[in-house]
Amino acid sequence: MAEITLKNLSIEFGSFKAVDDVSLTVKDGEFVVYLGPSGCGKTTTLRCIAGLVKATHGEVLFDGERVNDLTASERNIAMVFQFVSLYPHLTIKENIVFPLKARGIAKSEIARKLDWVTDVFKLGDELRRYPGALPPGARQKVALARAVIRDPAVLLLDEPLSAIDEQFREEMRWELGHLQRQLGVTTIYVTHDQREAMSLADRIVLMNDSRIVQVSQPDRMFFDPVNVFAGQFIGSPSMNLIDLVPVEGGLRLGESEVTLTPERDRLPEWAMASKRPLKLGVRPLNVHLTDDQATGVPLPVDDVFSVGRERFFSFRIGDGIYQGVDKRQSPAGSAGRVHFEPEGLLFFDAATGRRADAEVAA
Repeated sequence: MAEITLKNLSIEFGSFKAVDDVSLTVKDGEFVVYLGPSGCGKTTTLRCIAGLVKATHGEVLFDGERVNDLTASERNIAMVFQFVSLYPHLTIKENIVFPLKARGIAKSEIARKLDWVTDVFKLGDELRRYPGALPPGARQKVALARAVIRDPAVLLLDEPLSAIDEQFREEMRWELGHLQRQLGVTTIYVTHDQREAMSLADRIVLMNDSRIVQVSQPDRMFFDPVNVFAGQFIGSPSMNLIDLVPVEGGLRLGESEVTLTPERDRLPEWAMASKRPLKLGVRPLNVHLTDDQATGVPLPVDDVFSVGRERFFSFRIGDGIYQGVDKRQSPAGSAGRVHFEPEGLLFFDAATGRRADAEVAA
């Protein structure tokens, strides 16, 4: 296994900077997920680690050794792509051992390694079959087995589940996490799917506009985002972002007539004293309807809908529509008092989008 270090990595294609001054260390045996929208630089970073794209500036190190000038075959990495590329004319067994045969590995060693991956990936009943006879999830599992049979120092996965039907994806997600922990191989996984990132990662690397926005454990990414982008990209339904305008006695909610006050809403003193506009970030799970006039603010309820076992409601502030979790079973169109749980409130600087604190608010 290997520790991977990126030092001030930049990758340019002509005048376009696909990756902009990225630095990160992936620990030996860690499962790190690169997450972000299409075009943010996550796949380009992965391909640079693999040796398929050259760095314009900066360094890529494996266990402290610079590998910028090494080819992909010299880096002892294995890579699995979104679309499985198995040989259709070879059996599953022949596909898996193909890399070892190509390297001239002894038959006894090939047999030993095949027994090992067959046991790890539970492929015993499928070795004699051909790729076309397997469902997409099983074919992707074979591609993973072919990748790890070489004992790579690093496993690189580029959206490996995105081409699999939803009914198989949940099962494969669980299997992939289980297999990585069992193998202990350093793994970097690229996806735009936050559910995959949240369920698989030891740490998430969130990227946007060619740069790293935040690196943290999944729960920290959800509850403690560093800026507006991180707050809204993670979570479904997305985080509510509501304008806060400083007025006498508190902070007005956007263009509404409702003002949050320190007595009722238990806002931090520095926020209440802010002289600059802020944005209130609050996840729907921290917004509820209440009959308690002491803790709720009057806002119209536009709609009530269910997502699985959760019942959500939408409410309006000026021209903006926001969401909360309805525990009262309220009818659509009713007037309600909306309660914002104090422990779920986050504050962002309205101008920069970064998390606000007492210094920014002043």
